[in-house]
Amino acid sequence: MATLITPDHFSPVEDAEALQKACKGWGTNEKAVISVLGHRNAVQRKQIRQAYEDLYQEDLIKRLESELSGDLEKAVYRWILDPFDRDAVLANVALRKAETNYHVIIEISCIHCPEELLGLLVGLVSAYRYDGQELNERQAKTEADILHHAIKDKESDYEEVIRILTTRSKTQLIASFNRYRDEHGTSITKNMLGDKRNEIQKALRTVIRCISDPKKYYEKVLRNAIKGVGSDEDALIRVIVTRAERDLRDIKELYLQRNSVSLDHAVAKETSGDYKAFLLTLLGKED
Repeated sequence: MATLITPDHFSPVEDAEALQKACKGWGTNEKAVISVLGHRNAVQRKQIRQAYEDLYQEDLIKRLESELSGDLEKAVYRWILDPFDRDAVLANVALRKAETNYHVIIEISCIHCPEELLGLLVGLVSAYRYDGQELNERQAKTEADILHHAIKDKESDYEEVIRILTTRSKTQLIASFNRYRDEHGTSITKNMLGDKRNEIQKALRTVIRCISDPKKYYEKVLRNAIKGVGSDEDALIRVIVTRAERDLRDIKELYLQRNSVSLDHAVAKETSGDYKAFLLTLLGKED
């Protein structure tokens, strides 16, 4: 379930006017920007951008980029983009870093459905993965054994693992993962902990976690982003803005179960000012 709270009545023209007023004159009224955009879904945000351009002959995204700064600017920018454009930006940022953040690429490639990947219009995956619900139990058993032998072999190049992960439907893969657990008494990801320096192994573990339980995966991303000294703002923003309209409420519940503290509280503790207010708005926390 989503955490985003939207109004019963919506006017893109009125919202565009409110945003223009918030950006007009000396200083920006960040609270007004948050009040509007923090309560609009993707379709509504697109309509607001169009209304703003029609009214003021100006790109709303560029205007907000010039008016906001820091983590708030980054969060609002990624929130207001069309979902496909946002994913392209996230992928581009990940690829341009000195040490490529392959986790982000894997998230986009494995958690999105095929239609969403086609809408992204970038070559993140090499094949169109079948997305149906048909299940072959015999194949699940065979491929669970193949996965086990490939992982057990310390010298493995993981070709068979990659072949299975990139050609089977998510339904079929989950069946193979479940059969693996039943036959070997532990999850496939735990058996792949191995050498932390093995980048291929780490990447494959991320793929499996994204496919088998995306919500559990995102909960861990948030936990890792918040814990320790200083938070990982890129990861925090990425999960909140991409899941607020999808399953962030479920992720919040899982976070509470696993950490004995609400995600709202954890985010509020690690952030401040209008940036904190915006993230909490997307998390569904009312004033």
